[in-house]
Amino acid sequence: MITLTVPSGPTYELRFLVSDMNGTLSLDGQVRPSTLERLRILSEQLEVFVVTADTFGTARHTFAQLPLTIMKLEGDTILQKRDFIRELGPEFCVAMGNGHNDHAMLEIARLSICVIGREGAAVPTLNAADIAVIDPDDALDLLLQPDRLRATLRG
Repeated sequence: MITLTVPSGPTYELRFLVSDMNGTLSLDGQVRPSTLERLRILSEQLEVFVVTADTFGTARHTFAQLPLTIMKLEGDTILQKRDFIRELGPEFCVAMGNGHNDHAMLEIARLSICVIGREGAAVPTLNAADIAVIDPDDALDLLLQPDRLRATLRG
């Protein structure tokens, strides 16, 4: 668990990281080694879930050596992602995404991060986020270095 108290702001007790894959953690289905290493380290503090339609068919191979759960989605991924956050308990979730199908999960998660990245980000998802970054490593580093979150979220 990651516990974070923001000066003049709320306290976060995060237990789960729920992240989209394509455009958020990866570019064209490829995840950089630096991102994989950050996910490995974070998995020691949070239960990590990658929720993906797996557009490029690379998720299972990419994350095979990491202690995380891959959820391959089909159909209405907007509702599936949102409902999964609800099942876990939104108050304990940090959600990361960039696509239009991520906005509903970012709206209800306790902490939400939009990764703009090279694939861009859907405006509804950007508007639903508490924080926006341009690189997945930056997003994960916010969780690994909580003082960065304090500085960004301070009231």
